[in-house]
Formats: sequence, C-alpha cells, structure tokens
Amino acid sequence: MSHERILVVDDDSEIRRALRIALVAHGYEADEARSGEEALEKFHEPLPELLLLDLQLPGMGGLETCRAIRAISEVPIIVVSVKHSEREKVDLLDAGADDYLIKPFGIEELLARVRAALRRTSGAAALPAVLVLGPVEIDLKKRLVRKGDRNIHLKPKEFELLQYLIRRAGDVIPHRRLLQAVWGPDYGNEFEYLRVIVSRLRRKIEVDPANPRYIITEPKVGYGLVLPEEDRGINPSSV
Repeated sequence: MSHERILVVDDDSEIRRALRIALVAHGYEADEARSGEEALEKFHEPLPELLLLDLQLPGMGGLETCRAIRAISEVPIIVVSVKHSEREKVDLLDAGADDYLIKPFGIEELLARVRAALRRTSGAAALPAVLVLGPVEIDLKKRLVRKGDRNIHLKPKEFELLQYLIRRAGDVIPHRRLLQAVWGPDYGNEFEYLRVIVSRLRRKIEVDPANPRYIITEPKVGYGLVLPEEDRGINPSSV
C-alpha cells in the first residue's frame, strides 16, 4: 500500500471530503486546505508528496497558489478545475503545474494521474549521484562535470539548469518554468537567457552540439533532458 501524503486544496467541503475518502481508501494519506493561504501554511508541516489544487479559490486564486508553491517546493501539482481553456492550461503549466484534470472526472482517472506524477518524482529522486552521458560524467552531489580525462567548468546558472533538467529527465519543461526555477519567480519572459545557456551546455556536454542527443528542444514549449538507458549509470570509482 502507498503512504504518500496528498494535500487536497478546494473550497468545496464536499469535494474535499470525497477526494480524501477516495485517496485514503487507496492507501494514501490525505490532508485538506480550503484556500491557497491555508495550503501554504501546510508547507510548514511535514511536506505533502503531491498537491491536488482547485483553480477557483477564495482569496489567493489557484494560479497564484501554484506559483507560490512552486517557488518553495518541487512537489507535483495536479490542477483540478471546471475551467478548461487552452490559455489557462498554458498559464498553469508555465506557473509550475504538472498536470491538469477537468471536472467532473472519474476517480480512476484521478488516481492514474496521481500515480504517474508520483512515479516521475520517485524516479527523479532515485537518480544515481553520478550520471554518465556518453563521455560525460556528472556528479550532482559534488557539482562536478568531467568529459573524458578533463574537468568541464560550468557556471552556476549552467549547472543549476542542467541539474533541474536531470531531476525531471524525460519531461519537457516550459520556458517560463525553467526561468523561474533557475533565476527566480520574478523571471518568466527572458527566453534569450535560456537559449544562451542551453547553447553553452550543449557545447560542453554534447558530442555533436548541432545535433543534441541529451538536451532536446520542444519548439515553442521548452527544453527537456533525455537519459538513454545505456548512458545512465554510476561511476564505479565513486562508489
């Protein structure tokens, strides 16, 4: 049975109760918050492993709450809402949401989304301390990068961006979310910053920077890191 703690943020008490009962019945621990402000207060307690966040909240709205949570935590956020415009989805993904579920929804679909989000999180946490990408070794703990027999110098922002992509390997991260994760919540439109740093990283870790294998681009969306199975591993000398 699972024991992950899930925080349900919704101003409707009946919905909170129904979701809590369903989650507990499937082995999760569940807590509730009636507003964005109350959800933020919960982050001073043992942190939840996942957030179910309604978009329409009193006071601090769902989008603002999503941004505030993302500024202090990488906990997966699944938005549940009756709203469903394409612009709203894009804004929420840019603000840091991991998934979006439209009301009304079936509990099995919700549980599947929860399991998927938790798998991505646990998979990132389980990455080895030293990753091997072809001829490049990346020591996340020591913040060292080696290519063959030489050290590769990464500037602080370059390493932070690379580390963020590694922790979320397999996902395409929107431009705005990357900017806010690396530079802070006041950023979001400085796409040239990303373009320059991604270009530098590719020159430093890709075998063929013009045809990158690891740091990939999703046009008009963002960037992601691909970790081929044969290139994932632990440096034996570090064990």
